[in-house]
Amino acid sequence: MRIAIVGPESSGKSTLAQDLSTALSAPWVAEYVREYFAQKGSNDYQLSDIIAIARGQLAAEAPSDAPLLVCDTTALVCKIWAEVRYGHCPDALTALYRPHDYALHLLTRPDIPWEPDPLRENPNDRDDLFDLYEADLKASGANYVVVAGTRAVRLEMALEAIRVLKKTD
Repeated sequence: MRIAIVGPESSGKSTLAQDLSTALSAPWVAEYVREYFAQKGSNDYQLSDIIAIARGQLAAEAPSDAPLLVCDTTALVCKIWAEVRYGHCPDALTALYRPHDYALHLLTRPDIPWEPDPLRENPNDRDDLFDLYEADLKASGANYVVVAGTRAVRLEMALEAIRVLKKTD
């Protein structure tokens, strides 16, 4: 079972992924974008880089045979990134976005303070980006839950959503 954590920049995705991994004793897949840009030696990018990042994210998830896998980011993040930055999502990237590969999406609300980071670009658009994520998850029919609040509250909301999911499985 894969749990996807998605949402705007600086909305607590990585923190939640780490907290869930610890609470559930489950492995987690970090966001590949950081490794990608470290290997590239530059944060400059083009649309082809976003596609490569989505492929790398999926490849990082693939070798896991764990019963539960926490995924910090998915191709959805790359899809929305492309749409916002370039005005469209190319077919190659759309093909990588498979929302039903995940049993649950945890959509992080940007109700925590912005934290600057060299890879972040949208400090003033987080609510608009959140709306894009939610609209996409609804349109795809993906199972999702919005998590918000303090770190502890977010973790409890996520754990409850996973408990409910396991009961219905």
